[in-house]
Amino acid sequence: MENNSRVALRIRSSDNARIMRAAALERTDLTDFILRHVLRAADAVIDQAENLVLSERDSLRVLELLDNPPAPNARLIAAARALPAES
Repeated sequence: MENNSRVALRIRSSDNARIMRAAALERTDLTDFILRHVLRAADAVIDQAENLVLSERDSLRVLELLDNPPAPNARLIAAARALPAES
């Protein structure tokens, strides 16, 4: 992805009119309006991608597994043995 301080959009004229009307209703210019709302949307996407919300039941299950981990199965043992030796 190219890092560029400019963004060009091709949108339908009806969408452009709606965005311009909304910016006018907020008494701001088009760039400020778009940037403010896009950044809010970007923050929401990032927050959703980086944060996991567990139910109370799932949180208790994770804590239980941390306190009392299950015994390693054959696949985990094989994977551990396949790791390179530490120097």
